[in-house]
Amino acid sequence: MDELDFTSRPAKSAIYDPGVARNCFESLGRVELVSQGGQFFAENQNSDKMYLLVEGDVSLIRGRKVLDVVKAGEIFGEMAAISQLPRSATAAAKTACRAISLDTSQFQGAIQQKPEFALMLMNIIINRVRLTAALVSKTLTGVGKSFERRVFDEALLGRLVDHLSHRPPVHAPLNKVIMKEGEGGVFMYVVLDGQVAISIKSKVVEHIGPGGFFGEMALVDQSPRAATATAESDCDLLSINRNDFLNLVKADPAFAVSLLKALSERLRYMTSHHK
Repeated sequence: MDELDFTSRPAKSAIYDPGVARNCFESLGRVELVSQGGQFFAENQNSDKMYLLVEGDVSLIRGRKVLDVVKAGEIFGEMAAISQLPRSATAAAKTACRAISLDTSQFQGAIQQKPEFALMLMNIIINRVRLTAALVSKTLTGVGKSFERRVFDEALLGRLVDHLSHRPPVHAPLNKVIMKEGEGGVFMYVVLDGQVAISIKSKVVEHIGPGGFFGEMALVDQSPRAATATAESDCDLLSINRNDFLNLVKADPAFAVSLLKALSERLRYMTSHHK
């Protein structure tokens, strides 16, 4: 996989609160000590843990290249823990380190107790998506054929509709522009019926069908839309704002887990299909 170098990562958003992160990890996690030169995990290893670094520095290494250095108060290892895919880098202790780990079940418990934690993890991944999009925007080739990425299965989709019964689905007729690149936004959308095309700089990069979602960056920082979404057929969409999101995570952690997993897969896709 030809992934990008995140050494020059974007500045943290105000939404990332080290105190909230530490509280989530400390309430359910486990302290781990790694001596200088030791490893938290190795490249290509299967592991379901994510970490909050409390003391020390951790180097993230792919092959022999240092991609980043994690500092105290930062989270690392979340991508593989969420996606359940092998590690894409080695995490080596640059100095003696103390960290707190969360496995999959502990992570789900943490986001149910503190829904804001899920929003913070979204922020971390979305910042990487934004950086990746900026780096590869000049080489985007679009998708060769239509495909649908289902994130929420029928059962979870039904629960989402029930939780948001106060907000009727939005209907978007064929060819309607649902959101436009560069505009502001406060909602993300889940497709209930129909298909939506996602384009960046007029190039279609994804097709989203029932059970898929788009516009999630608005939940984190309400910054300008990174893409345009256009209805490719008559569509019914579920709109979700930040308060809805927090309530959904608290009521049904599977919603956040599915969303975070899809974001992780989107980042992996973007970094492995650019030219």
